[in-house]
Amino acid sequence: MSRPLLVGWSGGKDSTLALERLRSDPAWRVVGLLTSVTEAYDRISIHGVRRSILHAQAAALDLPLFEAAMPPQADNATYEASFAAALARARAAEPGLDAIAFGDLFLADVRAYREALLARLGWRGVFPLWGEDTRRLARAFVARGHRAILCCVDTQQLDGAFCGRDYDAALLADLPAGCDPCGEHGEFHTCVHGGPLFARSLELVRGERVLREDRFAYVDLVEASSAASGS
Repeated sequence: MSRPLLVGWSGGKDSTLALERLRSDPAWRVVGLLTSVTEAYDRISIHGVRRSILHAQAAALDLPLFEAAMPPQADNATYEASFAAALARARAAEPGLDAIAFGDLFLADVRAYREALLARLGWRGVFPLWGEDTRRLARAFVARGHRAILCCVDTQQLDGAFCGRDYDAALLADLPAGCDPCGEHGEFHTCVHGGPLFARSLELVRGERVLREDRFAYVDLVEASSAASGS
């Protein structure tokens, strides 16, 4: 009998690959997505993607969404409290739920932090992609027909010109040798907008580009219908 679990959903390619892997595993039954949201900005934390796009992703994936909402520049205690509250809401909706999956690849300190936090909350972490070759994963993502855009680039690690580019074979070929092809060191973040898991593709257009903290280049992705209406 399959066990229920959440997927920690950033809206990007690694969480998409984790979701795809788990949906093909009969041991698990994905019952929802959990995403950290910066409430004042109405955007996914770190990635900077609009909340409306997050909701459109969840609808296209046909999965309930549980948000861990927090203020800008939230400290760790605030983050953990918001995360715990979101887990509690998910468990109330799905009694017996005690596992959440992440798309982490090889950063041992990140995994250790997650596991310690979850243990305190009576949950456990699942890491379906852990230790896999990131070059192979990147190529597989593209080959499977998943579609994503680089929504944020750390300009201290990668040229800001990559921000806004499609995550495709051409981009993988252009990445410098020192850049992880999955951006596991935080070189870049992605927004997935189509592919085999989506009931419908999200039509996104690239809007304003900004540089935050003299370091992080963001492109404001907007659904085409919203852009046409000027909202």
